[in-house]
Amino acid sequence: MTKADPRAVIRETLAARQDEAVHFLAELVKVPSDNPPGDCAPHAARAALLLEHLGFAVERHPVPQELVRANGMASCVNLVVRERFGAGPIIACNAHGDVVPPGEGWTADPYAAEVRNGTMYGRGVAVSKSDFASYAFALLALKAASAAGARLSGAVELHLTYDEEVGGQIGPAWLLAQGITRPDYAISAGFAYGITIAHNGCLHLEVEVRGKSGHAAEPAKGVDALEAANAVLGDLYALRRGYAAIRSQTPGIESPTLVIGLIQGGINTNVVPDRVVFRLDRRIIPEEDPREVESTLTAALSKSAARWSGATLTARRVLLAAPFVPIPGQEKLVAAIRRNARSVLGEDVPTHGVPLYTDARHYSAAGVPTVLYGAGPRTLEEARGHRADENLRLEDLHRATEVVALSLLDLLTARA
Repeated sequence: MTKADPRAVIRETLAARQDEAVHFLAELVKVPSDNPPGDCAPHAARAALLLEHLGFAVERHPVPQELVRANGMASCVNLVVRERFGAGPIIACNAHGDVVPPGEGWTADPYAAEVRNGTMYGRGVAVSKSDFASYAFALLALKAASAAGARLSGAVELHLTYDEEVGGQIGPAWLLAQGITRPDYAISAGFAYGITIAHNGCLHLEVEVRGKSGHAAEPAKGVDALEAANAVLGDLYALRRGYAAIRSQTPGIESPTLVIGLIQGGINTNVVPDRVVFRLDRRIIPEEDPREVESTLTAALSKSAARWSGATLTARRVLLAAPFVPIPGQEKLVAAIRRNARSVLGEDVPTHGVPLYTDARHYSAAGVPTVLYGAGPRTLEEARGHRADENLRLEDLHRATEVVALSLLDLLTARA
């Protein structure tokens, strides 16, 4: 009997299961998993059942509640699927199921998984519930190739986690720290027309400016925290303008950025405000040292506030995410994905960096060569990620799934 061509088996398996993959993704989109508030255990329960219906054995790893609360969430259960084909490297495929709240401006129900002209709409459909589907069905196709006689050496794990929107500390970082997984390589959720090999880090600070309350009829008897905060904000914006002169050497990443995203304060209209709190986001390019960025920025804040007699400033770190940078071994993943993407998509898929921060950094920081690749268009803007009418072309889902499956086949094929 002639042994079946494993690549043909993968293609045929995926072609036969396209409708099933679309249904699988739709069922995931229909279960809200907004973070905040971060009550994601119900979505994990639904995803686990869907995976079990596909024939996978699913490990459920609930995160201790005190850690969940410390990370600003209500519930978190990470899912792990393991398929071992023989002795060899372990390749983890990681996607996150938590999503940002939908916001306003949608032309479709964000939880209906509506399909129009071959495109599915819904919160999380592209970022990154789509890769729950692409990775799961790629693994199904790989299992079919193995059953048809493909000699594979190694294992594939699915890591389906739920805290990427708040930093990944109780998702991939927790799985790695607990020794639940020890992969040799990792592929994290991404898009189909580019391979991400680096991305920014991020610093979130909560800044509190305190003054002294007073009656609006006698404002000089108080210390206006808002006036002091306004000056500090002006200095921050001036600092931000200077970031344009700092340039990254990584294609796709330009300069550091700074955004003040939240602000609150004051007591009443007729009272001198005694407290203002704001939060800032400082993106860290791969060439920068995260702790040096934090030290420099907090020193600048303190210097700015010191000009205001009677006002005090404190800065509290909310998040410090290191940049994701290439490490040795990443080139093996890049070569396999580029080769198969060229075959499936009919074009060369470039490597690049992105100004976001993702869970990929946790694998790389643990010494695991990692790339981002998965289902999606060419840009986050095209997918409308984190915006109204987030969407995914189903053709891109199917193509990316084939690329991932063929790349896993290449990476695990036994050498004579």
